[in-house]
Amino acid sequence: MSRSSSGFVAGLTAAAVAAIGFLAYQASASVPEDLGKRPEKSPGASAPRSPEEKADPTAVPARSGVGERVVYSLAEDRVWLVEASGKPRITFKVTPGSVDPVPGAYVVTSRSGSVTGTDGVPIEHVVRFTSVDGIAIGFSAAVDNSTPKPDPSKKTGGIRESRAHGNAMWEFATISKKVVVVP
Repeated sequence: MSRSSSGFVAGLTAAAVAAIGFLAYQASASVPEDLGKRPEKSPGASAPRSPEEKADPTAVPARSGVGERVVYSLAEDRVWLVEASGKPRITFKVTPGSVDPVPGAYVVTSRSGSVTGTDGVPIEHVVRFTSVDGIAIGFSAAVDNSTPKPDPSKKTGGIRESRAHGNAMWEFATISKKVVVVP
């Protein structure tokens, strides 16, 4: 590779890193400051839901920001694909991996059409948004449509959904789409 080619590649890489950093900043700017804080009453408890949310468990959590986004509730093992208007396009239950993301705002950083998951299961429509201790965290669907509980002895970050929900996620959660994880 010539010097000018390697300089060009380095410049493109720097620009890509800067763009992702800017998009992450934008995503975090629309999320409440106390989103990642746990209530002091009991460690690990989820943020209290409003009476309206309790009456409708499929309601988008009020403290999940604004605008078009994916919302993932750790306590409820539920995902919402939220339109710009704030209304959910769809909501569904998921089966989390053994490693949870930290509550906060992220953006989709990579996607894969089909790969083998860290648990050895063939998966499709992988949408990744963060990592924890080197374990990639993202949504995926098993090709065999299974959603078994993860083996606690294996470190897995795959948040499994049905194939139909995986298709919906794949269409909605493109690169740089905001992902908000709530307790």
